[in-house]
Amino acid sequence: MYFRKKTTGGRTYLQIVHARREGSRIRQQVIATLGRLDELAASGQLERLLRSGARFAAKAMVLAAAQDGTASEIDVRRLGPALVFERLWAETGCQAVIEALAGQRKHGFALERAVFVTVLHRLMGGGSDLAAERWRARYDIAGTEGLELHHLYRTMAWLGEELAAAEQDGRTPFAPRCTKDVVEEQLFAARRDLLSSLDLVFMDTTSLYFEGAGGQTLGRHGYSKDHRPDLKQMILAVVIDGEGRPVCSEMWPGDTADVTSLIPVVDRLRRRFAIGRVCVVADRGMISAETIAALEARGLLYILGTRERTEKLVREVVLADPAPFVPLTIPSRTRRKESDYGAKAVMLGGRRYIVCINHQEAQKDAADRAALVAALEQQLKRGAKALVSNTGYRRFLKTAGKGHFVIDRAKVAEDARFDGIFVLRTNTDLNPLAAMLRYKQLWTVERIFRTDKHLFATRPIFHKLDETIRGHVFCSFLALVLKIELEQRIAALGESGSWPEILSDLDALAETTMDQDGKRFVLRSAPRPAATLALRAAGVALPPTVRQIAAN
Repeated sequence: MYFRKKTTGGRTYLQIVHARREGSRIRQQVIATLGRLDELAASGQLERLLRSGARFAAKAMVLAAAQDGTASEIDVRRLGPALVFERLWAETGCQAVIEALAGQRKHGFALERAVFVTVLHRLMGGGSDLAAERWRARYDIAGTEGLELHHLYRTMAWLGEELAAAEQDGRTPFAPRCTKDVVEEQLFAARRDLLSSLDLVFMDTTSLYFEGAGGQTLGRHGYSKDHRPDLKQMILAVVIDGEGRPVCSEMWPGDTADVTSLIPVVDRLRRRFAIGRVCVVADRGMISAETIAALEARGLLYILGTRERTEKLVREVVLADPAPFVPLTIPSRTRRKESDYGAKAVMLGGRRYIVCINHQEAQKDAADRAALVAALEQQLKRGAKALVSNTGYRRFLKTAGKGHFVIDRAKVAEDARFDGIFVLRTNTDLNPLAAMLRYKQLWTVERIFRTDKHLFATRPIFHKLDETIRGHVFCSFLALVLKIELEQRIAALGESGSWPEILSDLDALAETTMDQDGKRFVLRSAPRPAATLALRAAGVALPPTVRQIAAN
């Protein structure tokens, strides 16, 4: 039933109408005509009627009161982030693994809840543990009511705590076995029925700098990928499996070189996850002759990036091979356009190289170089000797007399040989296109460090001990586990979503506690599109729009 206005003879009447279906038609029956609308409004009878009926429609009235601002607002809590990521936290096994490990010792507080709060905070923006403790108060996260700041500190120390000496098999000189390693191993075991073997691994690294000392051993001066060589830092590595899921993280002192890290990580992987056959995919920054020799000595397969511009053999012989490329067109999910690739195998001295080309990148490289050379020509006409200090310009210059520079056309032509080119070295028998696609998966890991920097930008890190620093950074790894799980579920729906929009829309989903006519209600906001997508992907149902609760 509903109210309807009926205009007759220039006058408007208010009716109560009941609609019912008869076969394929809708019939409307007038239950009562209440009178002329203007007279009902002037006399106040309409308001009295509605107030009387409100006793039987409290939820509708609280919605109306919320809209016109007459209800008394008690509290506002954001529920979207916990709704989605709580479900993923459970279904990825994170909750069960941490609860089981935490239950082996009596901590006196909900340690698993403390880990989840920190991980959820990292997903939604990150920061220090002090910031996480304050942030939590604005969110509806079950089981976290009694948590205090010192609980978060103790949780970080537990995650990064070194295991007993008897459990240190597999440690390296710069990476002891810790509680967080056990968490990673049990998470992997929990999904091993879905991941029959860890036969393909990708690894990339980043650096995280400290404002302070950075623990007893982790904080060291080294090559800073954050461009802060003045500060001590640590190195964080993440290993991803062939399905794109995070397997484990490694943390080293900040002066650890990438070329020295790959073999220890591979050795630890084989021991920690009981794997035999494995193909290591890594970028040129982690590769040296010693690394390749060590991989081959262990009987491991590899697909490794080479330094095609600086390795003489690759530059002068491999790239000169006249064999044609085998073409491959790859559709792009995000940019809605195709990418054209090519690959070919070149055997040289018992070594197998895969020469690859991205034709779109080749066109871009050529256009960029043409623009640079044109700009350089204009600058040289003005006698700009300062160009020599510009590395972009300098690589195309040569001296022609004292203090006079000209464009070196040979260098320009040599540079064109590398347009869109990347070269791999492998000991697999994969066909060239398959090897190239495997290597392209490594870019997924690099994208994680590039686009998900907010997860790993855990600064400011105020912790002073190695164990609390390790625990703090490990929560970033767990945040990555949940993020990739949600992204993969969204992709399984045939959808794609902007991560910033997902976070923003989830953050906007809130519940407001209100008092109306002596009763207490919780009113939920409507979900925005990106939040709806995330909820659907996670398989989570929204709570009612309005529900009544007991007043405290």
